[in-house]
Amino acid sequence: MAQLKLTYFDFHGGRAEPARLAMHIGGIAFEDHRFAFSEFPEVRKATPFGQVPTLHVDGTVVTQCDAITRYMGKLAGLYPADAYQALLCDEVMYVVEESTVRLGPSFRMTGEAQKEARLALVNGSMPMYLGWLQSQLMAHGGEYFSDNRLTVADLKVFVDVRALNSGRLDHVPADLVERVAPALNAHMRRIANMPAVLQYYAKFGAK
Repeated sequence: MAQLKLTYFDFHGGRAEPARLAMHIGGIAFEDHRFAFSEFPEVRKATPFGQVPTLHVDGTVVTQCDAITRYMGKLAGLYPADAYQALLCDEVMYVVEESTVRLGPSFRMTGEAQKEARLALVNGSMPMYLGWLQSQLMAHGGEYFSDNRLTVADLKVFVDVRALNSGRLDHVPADLVERVAPALNAHMRRIANMPAVLQYYAKFGAK
């Protein structure tokens, strides 16, 4: 087995969380290198594009969160072997990432500028993405997004919905998902109550 080191911020969410969860669920050993936000200016100097997450595989650095998540998913048995089911899995992950990219600039804003930017998303692209994800979930049986089982697509959506529900995103209503895509909340609760996921968050005393 390769020596794996995943580097990301020390919080329960964001772009590395699906990979962390996949590795825990799959029982794959890796170094979970977490750092404080204050350390990021120094950490980013050692990254290819000044961003995280990064994954070291036997010392070779790899970037791009969805590539990392897909690789972790394969190691953990949480990525489809069938080409079409893999396509559906990737499609969902990329849609979530596209939504995240649209939200990203608002984290560098404050005050009215941030409020205006986020309300534009709440009243525009966020419901569009959430509605599409709900339609995909229901089209594939209502429990999983592809392969009729848990995959990294489910983990990516789980992390995103969990963040939207948290109330920690200023100007994003904590009931947004429930209002526009309630099936995603039901999906999130199913994932959250899986024994391996409960164990993962209990390890950190996190909710």
